[in-house]
Amino acid sequence: MLRPAIPRHLVTKPRIRPLSTRIYDPIRQPNDLHTLTLLCAANNRTLVTFWGASWCRNCSEVLPVVRGVLGGGGLGEGEVGFAEVCVDSVMIGGLPVVYRISSLPTLLAFSRQEARFETVVTRMEEMRDEEFLRGWVENEVRRGGRKGAG
Repeated sequence: MLRPAIPRHLVTKPRIRPLSTRIYDPIRQPNDLHTLTLLCAANNRTLVTFWGASWCRNCSEVLPVVRGVLGGGGLGEGEVGFAEVCVDSVMIGGLPVVYRISSLPTLLAFSRQEARFETVVTRMEEMRDEEFLRGWVENEVRRGGRKGAG
C-alpha cells in the first residue's frame, strides 16, 4: 500500500536553539560599554554586565558562580552576552554613577541599549544561588526578544 509522501521537515518537532553565551573582554572605559551595547542590540542579544572591582572580596567570590551559570549551558532559548565592568579602572570615570551602581557586586542587564534598572541584582544570596541566576538570565533574555516582550 502506498502512503502519500510528506516532507520530513513537516513531521519533525521544531528544534529549540539553546542559549548561546558570548563572553566579552572586561569593560574598562565608557566607550567599551557603549560599543558592546550597540553590538548586542544589532545582534538581538541581551547583555549581562557584572559590576565589580579587584579589591572587592565578594566580587571575586561570586564572579565564578555567574560565569559558571552563563557558560555552563542548560539555559533556555536565546542569546546572551556577558562582560565584567571594572569599576576600579582608572578610565571608567563616572560610568557607575550613570548606571546607578551603588553596591558591589551588581548584575545589570541591557536590552536594545537600555539598562534594565528594575531587575538589577545586588543581593549576595541571589548571586550565590545558581538556580536563581539561571531564572534571572532566562527572564532577561525572554524580555529582550524580538517581539518586544519587555
